[in-house]
Amino acid sequence: MKTSRTVFVVDDESIIADTLAVILSQSGFAAQSFHRFQDVLSAAELIVPDLLISDVAMPGMTGIDLGKYIRAKYPACRVLLFSGKATMRDMLKRAQQEGDFEILEKPIHPADLLEKVKGSCSV
Repeated sequence: MKTSRTVFVVDDESIIADTLAVILSQSGFAAQSFHRFQDVLSAAELIVPDLLISDVAMPGMTGIDLGKYIRAKYPACRVLLFSGKATMRDMLKRAQQEGDFEILEKPIHPADLLEKVKGSCSV
């Protein structure tokens, strides 16, 4: 039986992905950080994530498209998208409506992140 929830954290800025994964790991989640969408796609072939937390603006594939892909493969997986770019707000609102995604804005305070994650999937 699975004892902790698996969380994939994706951001092309490695310090952000790694830091968020550490925060989540210290709170009891099985968190893995990824810096390239290709690595997430490969990992999703082997591990079923309970939650995907992804930056929207990444090279090669947006977090929105990544979220749609993961949700198509694993419909029970929750998706949290985040961005610090004001220009992404309309895109995020559209994604939220179309894909049932939850939205976070950068910078993310660790307490706010944990509250949102715990609301999405409990340990």
